[in-house]
Parts: sequence; structure tokens; C-alpha cells
Amino acid sequence: MSKPINDTPGPQHHGSLRSYIIGFSLSIALTVQAYLLVTTNAISGAGLMYTILALAIVQLFVQLFFFLHLDKATRTSWNLLAFIFMVTVVCIVAFGSLWIMQNLDYHMNPAETDTHIQQEERITR
Repeated sequence: MSKPINDTPGPQHHGSLRSYIIGFSLSIALTVQAYLLVTTNAISGAGLMYTILALAIVQLFVQLFFFLHLDKATRTSWNLLAFIFMVTVVCIVAFGSLWIMQNLDYHMNPAETDTHIQQEERITR
């Protein structure tokens, strides 16, 4: 007898309590480490920025692996695709906003703005 084709997905893979505790502990440790680096002034300048960026990237992968269960298994391909789409949209929004703000800042000359407002309001000095 052949097995019927079923379009509904099977049971979802959920992490064990042990994996959640490990992920939570690593996330807390990485967050506390970044906080202590900033508050104790152990590193300053660009070194601090790069260290915090590295800790943030490590924490990203910890959260992806332990909480979102994005590993190399085939069952996570749709989750990975959704995650890539989400990252793309966030990058477009973030970099687009920065581009717009930089463009507005470049075109906004305070002297010209004051002159324009004075002309519109018919203020004479």
C-alpha cells in the first residue's frame, strides 16, 4: 500500500529545554560583556566599536541557532528564506532612511532656510 501524499507539514522541531537554557545563557553573557566593555572603558574608540559589532554578530548567530532553529537541516529552508527576506527589507528601510536624511541634511542650508522663512513671513530687519 502506498503512502498518501500529505501537504501538511510534519511536527515542528522545537528545541529542548537544555538548548534554550544554553542559548539564553550565551545571550545574557554576550550582552553583559558588551555592557561591561562600554561602562568600564576597557577599550575605546574604533576598537570598542568593532568589539561590540563582533559581539552583536555572535549574538545574532546564537539567537538564530538556539531560538529560531536555523541550522543546516532541510526543514528550515523556508525559515531561512523568510529570514533572508526580512534582513533584505530591514536593510532597505535602514539604509534608505539614512540616505534620505543625509540628502535632506545636505540640501538644508540654515542661511537659505532663514532667508526663505523671513521672505514668506514678510519679516524685515
